Parts: sequence; structure tokens; C-alpha cells
Amino acid sequence: MFNLEEANKRGKEAVDTVVKSYSSLAKGMQAIATEATDYSKKSFEEGLAHFEKLSSAKSFEAAFELQTSYLKKSYESYIAEATKIGEMYSDLAKDAYKPYEAPVAKATAAAKAAVAA
Repeated sequence: MFNLEEANKRGKEAVDTVVKSYSSLAKGMQAIATEATDYSKKSFEEGLAHFEKLSSAKSFEAAFELQTSYLKKSYESYIAEATKIGEMYSDLAKDAYKPYEAPVAKATAAAKAAVAA
């Protein structure tokens, strides 16, 4: 028999779970966007400063040394930022899934009980 109260309760729980997950997802995406924007701005400013230094180099060797140093620093900065953003995405996925852990565990237990019966 269909129980309207139980259906309403489960519907409300499902909506609450989705809202919590979406909220977590939105906050995480905003943090990632902010981080990417900050990195882009910093990278652009460093590139501009490097170009100014490079344009004032007195010799080819000095320019080559400046360029080599800048490329090494840029590469290391990029790898560090990519790692950081990767970790942020991982944390985002974990946080977005948290609201679903309890309902999934409950449904799994109910399915196991039904199979065992």
C-alpha cells in the first residue's frame, strides 16, 4: 500500500540531499575559479615583469640565462598550481558526495536485507 507520509518524507530527504550536494559543489567550483583567476593574474604579471627584464638584457648570454630561469620558475609554478587545483577538484568530489553517503548506505542495507530474505 502506498504511504503518502512516507513518500513525502523520502521526497524531502532527497531534495535536502541534492541541495546540500549542490551547495557544496557551487562553493567548490567558486573556490577553484578564484584560484585559477589568481594564478592567471599572477602568471601574467610575472610574464610582463620578465619581458621587461629580458628587453633590458645587455647580451645574448644574459637574455638566455634570464629566459632559462624564467622558464624553469614558470614550469615549477605551473606544476604546483595544477597539483593544487587537482586536489581542490578531488576535495570537491568528496564534499559533493558526502550528503549521499547515508542514503546510499541505507539503500544498500535495505537491498541486502531484501536479497537475504
